Formats: sequence, structure tokens, C-alpha cells
Amino acid sequence: MLTRKQLDLLEFIHKRMQKDGVPPSFDEMKEALDLRSKSGIHRLITALEERGFIRRLAHRARAIEIVKLPETLSAGETFVPRVIEGDKAAPPAKALPVEAEAMELPVMGRIAAGVPIDAISQVEAHVAVPGQMLSGRGHHYALEVKGDSMIDIGINDGDIVVVRETTTADNGDIVVALVEDQEATLKRFRQSGNTIALEAANPAYETRLFRDDQVKVQGRLVGLIRSY
Repeated sequence: MLTRKQLDLLEFIHKRMQKDGVPPSFDEMKEALDLRSKSGIHRLITALEERGFIRRLAHRARAIEIVKLPETLSAGETFVPRVIEGDKAAPPAKALPVEAEAMELPVMGRIAAGVPIDAISQVEAHVAVPGQMLSGRGHHYALEVKGDSMIDIGINDGDIVVVRETTTADNGDIVVALVEDQEATLKRFRQSGNTIALEAANPAYETRLFRDDQVKVQGRLVGLIRSY
């Protein structure tokens, strides 16, 4: 039996993962549950793990596997366990072989997860991406991450991110942003009035503020590929 707060946290993580494959940060969890400190989130996560609803994976930045959902959340839907690791999800259980579903996407150069680098301009290679990672609508492309400003949500230097092309974003989305038509960067997007904030997920980097006419959204993160 889960407490109200435990159920709320599990539902919040599940809905965020279903929405865009990106896990909420501890700060976002704290805000969503109206808690005063992140220590409360740690206690709730520990309780969910002890009750068998989630499993934390060792040696990975905030990686959580949702093992099961209570009936109050899973009613009316078929639940497939998914791994929250940065911005990628584990393939669904009993998935078809990757070869049967893989799609080739162009790797459009590097994207800065740190100080913005030159804007993306040409195809450098192609990468095979599992079909279930794509949203099914719109054009997709891939980028190689350079830098460490998004490491707190599991996006590391050298990772390949999968991006769905779009010119709009909701607050909290991780986007490819083109700054002043010259520099491209991967950051969390937030807008308030005419001001756009591009937030890092690493305390070593400051949030950068721009006028809305200085930033163009080029795409939204939908997946991540890592080679070991």
C-alpha cells in the first residue's frame, strides 16, 4: 500500500517518461510534490524501491527502472517496464529484433552540452535507431553531444541524442536551440513572457537568458544512444 506522496511521485515519474522520455530532475520532483527539500524525494524513492515499484541501477546517474505500477495508475493501459537513464528508455518487453525495427537517421554533427558551438550544418554520418524510440510523426535526426552541462540527467559527452524536428517547445522540454542564428546548444527550455531561459543540468553552468527573438527551437529530445 502506497502513501499519497509515494503514489504522486510514481505517477509524476511515469507521466514524464511517457510524455517525452526524459526523467524529471530531483528539483522538479520536489516542486511537483510541494516538498521543502530533496531529502524528502530521496526518502520517497527509497520507499518505492523497498516496495518493489522501482529499482535503482548502480553506477548510473539517477537511473531508475519502473518495475510495476499500482492498479490505480495502470488501469486501462498496458504497462511495459521502462528504464529512466538520462533521456533514453529501455526497449519494450518482447520487442522485435532491433534489426527489424531500426531506422537510419542522419548524424548532423555535434551539439554543445556546455558553451554553444557552431550551428549544425551538414550530415556527418548515419546511425541506426530503434523504431520505438521515434515518435512516429515528423522528421528526426541525431546529434553527437559534446560537453558535460547535461550530465545530471544522464546526457554525457560523446552520447548520441535523437531529436524530433519542431519549432515549438513546452517549459521543461530538452531542446536543440539555435542562438542568434549562429550557435546550437542542447538545454532545458523555459519561457516566461518575452524571455527564454536555457538551463543546464550541471551546477557548474549558469542558466543563460535571451530575448525570445534570439532563440529558435530546432527540435525536441526524444531518445539517447550510448556506446560503452
